[in-house]
Amino acid sequence: MSPDEYCQQKAAASGSSFYYSFLFLPPQRRLAITALYAFCREVDDTVDEIEDTMVARTKLMWWRKEIAAMLEGQPTHPVTKALHPHVATYGLKGEHLQAIIDGMEMDLDQSRYLDYPGLQRYCWHVAGVVGVLSASIFGHTQPGTLLFAEKLGLAFQLTNIIRDVGEDGRKGRIYLPVNELQQFNVTAADILNARHSERFEALMKFQVERAQAVYDEAFALLPREDRRAQRPGLMMAAIYRTLLDEIARDGYHVLHQRISLTPIRKLWLAWKTYVFG
Repeated sequence: MSPDEYCQQKAAASGSSFYYSFLFLPPQRRLAITALYAFCREVDDTVDEIEDTMVARTKLMWWRKEIAAMLEGQPTHPVTKALHPHVATYGLKGEHLQAIIDGMEMDLDQSRYLDYPGLQRYCWHVAGVVGVLSASIFGHTQPGTLLFAEKLGLAFQLTNIIRDVGEDGRKGRIYLPVNELQQFNVTAADILNARHSERFEALMKFQVERAQAVYDEAFALLPREDRRAQRPGLMMAAIYRTLLDEIARDGYHVLHQRISLTPIRKLWLAWKTYVFG
């Protein structure tokens, strides 16, 4: 199996909404974004699948060294071998790749966030910087496009947090800010024990409305000149915003189930955005 095939398999197996937007890219950009996505999956799985914290830290440190080796032209892992040819082509920065690892390591150190600004810092590491790297691969001519991509990454991560409240709770993690739980009189025990209530619905309505507002803020930052190049991000946004609508329509029942869209619906939304914008 070649490095590119390894990354393709990693991306396809995840079933992520991101994968559907990659399908519409030219071959070289598709290979680059797939390799970047596979890297994100590898380091994320390190935290999610390894129960021993010290082992997870050791593996993340290995990835830090592997990124440094890749930048020196000596990658050893299939993902970094696939990513390496695209680093210079698309101006991918090692500091951004290291920042993603920083974000994954935050999950080993912290399972609660006191307020929204604190959550935003986490989101920048695990999603905002990924948005910047992705926009560089998709292509841009205007500096404002990177601001759009960073904000869009925040919107994506807020959507993930909303969708995964129950799943994260079963792992002992609560990403919803503590002061917002207090604002809506929802306790950590309510989340950890999956107690759905009208108070929880009000909290989640607030979360969904904020996420939708962040999408709007991101779109307002996208320069017209780069709109065509950034269509993959817009495709992902179409899928994720539809997911938020589904969560709201279902009454915010995210504590006991993981609400998702079918693959055919994701593909339809991606194609519609590609064709009509």
